[in-house]
Amino acid sequence: MSKTALLVVDMVYDFAHPDGAVYYPQNSEILPRIKRVIDECRKHDCLIVFMQQSHRRGKYDKHLASVARPNCIEGTGGDELMPELGVQENDFIIKKRRYSSFYGTDLDLVLREHGVQSVIVCGTKTNCCIRATVNDAYHLNYNVIVPRECVATNDDTNNEVHLSDINKYMGSVLTMEELFQLLRGRESK
Repeated sequence: MSKTALLVVDMVYDFAHPDGAVYYPQNSEILPRIKRVIDECRKHDCLIVFMQQSHRRGKYDKHLASVARPNCIEGTGGDELMPELGVQENDFIIKKRRYSSFYGTDLDLVLREHGVQSVIVCGTKTNCCIRATVNDAYHLNYNVIVPRECVATNDDTNNEVHLSDINKYMGSVLTMEELFQLLRGRESK
């Protein structure tokens, strides 16, 4: 079993579909690239974990109450994972209600139960959910890799600033091809 997991963060309808409540076109652009990374990670026996932003319908949620445009509310379809991702039965789907994929979820437990040491993080938004997830993964002693072409936010400059910080302080920002070479190299060892 691979000691690497791919975390696909918040590629849900409200963020990644043109009719979604808080859609950014950049999310549509990264969707097929994320699918390529998922397919490559499957070839190398990586654990695949989909993080699903989902807020409880009709119940108080401080995070949701502070957002100008409600989004990802269960039962509306807005929190559904994009079908293009090709979720499979043995993949994990973990709901989250905060920026970090680790906060208030059992993600760390799932990763440790599978002997994961390295996490590949892709999805949306680089300045919120990606950065918070990477930060917590770093502090939990995971080796963190972010494929540059597989994260986005609503502003390209903002995206680059956060990728620069991630690369400098918390992990490695690689191109998809560099990631694929790394995965192939790990397999041959």
